[in-house]
Amino acid sequence: MSEEARIPKPLRRLPELAYNLLWSWRPEISDLFRRLDGELWEEGGHNPLLLLRRTRNLERAAGDPGFLGAYERALEVLERHLAAPRPGQMPGLVAYLSAEFGLHESLPIYSGGLGVLAGDHLKSASDLGVPMVGVGILYSEGYFRQRIGADGRQEEVYEPLDPAELPVRPLLDGEGREARVGVELPGRGLSLRVWRAEVGRVPLLLLDANVPENAPEDRGITARLYGGGPRTRIAQELVLGVGGVRALRAAGLSPAVFHMNEGHAAFSGLERVRELVRAGRGFEEARERVAATGVFTTHTPVPAGHDAFPPELFWEFMSGWPERLGTGREGLWALGRAGGEDGAFNMTALAMNLSAETNAVSALHRGVTERMWGRPVAHITNGVHTWSWLAPRMAALFDRHADRGWREAADDPAAWEFVRGIPAAELWAAHLEAKREALELVERLAGRRLDPEALTVGFARRFATYKRATLLLRDPERLRRIAGDPQRPVQFVFSGKAHPADEPGKALIRELHGAAEALGGRLVLLEDYGIGVARRLVQGVDVWLNNPRRPLEASGTSGQKAALNGVPNLSVLDGWWPEGYNGRNGWAVGEAREYASEEEQDAADAAALYGVLEGEVAPLYYRRGAGGVPEGWVGVMKEAIATVAPAFSAQRMVGEYVRRLYLPRLSGRG
Repeated sequence: MSEEARIPKPLRRLPELAYNLLWSWRPEISDLFRRLDGELWEEGGHNPLLLLRRTRNLERAAGDPGFLGAYERALEVLERHLAAPRPGQMPGLVAYLSAEFGLHESLPIYSGGLGVLAGDHLKSASDLGVPMVGVGILYSEGYFRQRIGADGRQEEVYEPLDPAELPVRPLLDGEGREARVGVELPGRGLSLRVWRAEVGRVPLLLLDANVPENAPEDRGITARLYGGGPRTRIAQELVLGVGGVRALRAAGLSPAVFHMNEGHAAFSGLERVRELVRAGRGFEEARERVAATGVFTTHTPVPAGHDAFPPELFWEFMSGWPERLGTGREGLWALGRAGGEDGAFNMTALAMNLSAETNAVSALHRGVTERMWGRPVAHITNGVHTWSWLAPRMAALFDRHADRGWREAADDPAAWEFVRGIPAAELWAAHLEAKREALELVERLAGRRLDPEALTVGFARRFATYKRATLLLRDPERLRRIAGDPQRPVQFVFSGKAHPADEPGKALIRELHGAAEALGGRLVLLEDYGIGVARRLVQGVDVWLNNPRRPLEASGTSGQKAALNGVPNLSVLDGWWPEGYNGRNGWAVGEAREYASEEEQDAADAAALYGVLEGEVAPLYYRRGAGGVPEGWVGVMKEAIATVAPAFSAQRMVGEYVRRLYLPRLSGRG
């Protein structure tokens, strides 16, 4: 029985609320589902579609005046959001293509920061009224669930996703049938179902090869995010790029600007060139017109993070494309040539060559990117979606002290000045409540009860080696002294996944697992990192640790989420932190300089980390005033919120994209 058929008439619009992901950042809606069945809400990973399928409380709720009142208020929130006027500064539609979207933990089509950034981008576009459509892939097994064995080894568990329990519906054609688009693979075609999700006012089209028309091996092409080898990867990128443009056409959409989020989406440019050539344009004219309306964001200064395909594999999949594009093999190959070498077809080079503007994601990353690619680029520093990451209790506290309208001015520094006037005891009490919830999560996931009075340091992100998750372990004896200080104890919470093929990353997990045992409960490693775990930690730990090997962190956003909640950063001056750090809103680790070797850099940064932690961070945290409130620490919390929240909001970020990159592209529309 469908959800709609089970819903009592007084609650008939509950599915409408569940299918729009606005609930993921508007607690007036998500709290309604929690109220309907709190136990199922927690068991089901905060998934309203799953809850509606399984709950037995619908009839009772339909007769509850209190629930009906909350239901009407939730509908008002949805209706106001959908009907809000659009500013009008963006007269054309923007297509935003990304291999992953991190919108909520119940839709696991993301692996880490890239996907969460994409999700925050769509949400902020919806808040701002920017006309946008997202394009991605509905992975039938999502990203893996992580289990950590008794020996510290990561185990990847893949679970099939049931679309009926996800906030997606099939895109229908003009005759009411499920829409299909296709892409060409070697010797065969691939049929793709198109799903549609609603992210507030922004539709998100998701492509899916798991349909009966395809051979069993082809149905698995879109099974796993970043799964399989190079053949699967190039097929997935054809699905995203070529299939993505065709899905937009099937939906009747003609975007004025195409924004490629990383090189995974670069084949979209080739499909757009093909369309123009078929309409009578020459190859070079078509390429110029496509580039004039293209925007490309690159996120990684790590060479291995840029997809490149060897000639034999590339031409196996792309043999028919030179003719479709009206050019020869050399004309196509030149679009993906990096550094003047013919060794591989580089997807980042393709994206750059089919975009009028390439942007990096922090000021520091801009310089790294320009040196890496030998061409000028812009930069728009990443930000985070305020309402997805701000703890509800903290938001309620801000509502009591802020001027009216602060919620509409998330990127205005003046709108956040009220934070400085919040009584220290009130801000500290709100933080302690968030900390209690974070430690409850730790106990539930790891079976370890941490000390609620102890300084708690959080670290949660992908376990790529350059992020140096184990830098803290470099001097075990010193770490043991810091953690076990009887007067100023420090405890650590780590969480993160390593890519299934990343053995060095998995070794970091094993090392942390061993350290957790050696530190006698002062270090906890949480398994199955994802948005739900990250949300609790950035809201509830006391300080946020980030120690990548500079300058390999393009931007990073977890520390922005933490600072938004009054959790100061303890970070290497990499990514966004050099732009955010002012000497009063957190702590800098190490120096902003080059080193003779990685070993020298690691040794220097580890020594600096220990020194700042035991010499500055811990003493300030444990320096208590009247009523046990750490006045000096709360001062750092306030400075972190007031300076980081507006400057690194996704609202500011998307506004910059509109003004600096999207609007200028409209004049090049072909």
